[in-house]
Amino acid sequence: MKQIISAQNPYIKSLVLLQEKAKARKQLGTFLIEGMREIELAIKGHYTFETILIVPELLDKSFKKSNYQCEIIEISKDVFQKLAYRDTTEGILAVAKTKSLQLSDLKLSTNPLLLVVEAIEKPGNIGAMLRTADAAKLDAVIIANPKTDLYNPNIVRSSVGCLFTNQIATGSTEEVISFLKEKNIAFYSATLQNSTSYTTQDYTTPTALVVGTEDTGLSKSWRDEATQNIIIPMQGEIDSMNVSVAAAILIFEAKRQREL
Repeated sequence: MKQIISAQNPYIKSLVLLQEKAKARKQLGTFLIEGMREIELAIKGHYTFETILIVPELLDKSFKKSNYQCEIIEISKDVFQKLAYRDTTEGILAVAKTKSLQLSDLKLSTNPLLLVVEAIEKPGNIGAMLRTADAAKLDAVIIANPKTDLYNPNIVRSSVGCLFTNQIATGSTEEVISFLKEKNIAFYSATLQNSTSYTTQDYTTPTALVVGTEDTGLSKSWRDEATQNIIIPMQGEIDSMNVSVAAAILIFEAKRQREL
């Protein structure tokens, strides 16, 4: 088995770039995954691995080389610390291929429930929404006008692997609106303008729930084209809440209605 013990190894330097630069991830079509749980979820999500890197003395005894149909490289602790984003990832990393994120690739049920997220920049918020989408078993998460590379290590980490358990697509706002209309999916835009309480709407038919940034909210197209603009009534001094919290409230109201 191949071994790499120096952090100055050219291959290791290329992997550091994958962690740090969206441009490198886009050019190479690969990204890093840390941790056994995340790697196992990526396998279930049908991601393809190019390489598995392991630190034998840190590795869980349940690890079996035969489970992976790719090259496996042993690395030193020093190399692992150079690559790892976290300290507690069981001495294993994977180099995986990115997936196509085309709207046309989505496979929806006959009565889909989707989350649409417009122009969210903070990886932590995206990761939190992916966790909620997994918990609610949504058909898909669509990111309109993406501002952050989906394979950013912060998103992989904050989603605790739910990046791999959800169907995800990206597109411009115009493309996403056209897609929803083509599929006859009603969409409800969370916004302050011309809105009614989210509890007054029926989400039991094909539905997309749309949320935007906390600073600027949704763009005009979402407000103008929506089946209905909706709002979560605030009883305190502020007029908005964290976008991932708002998305969770809307999603589980839709789930509640569908389970009645």
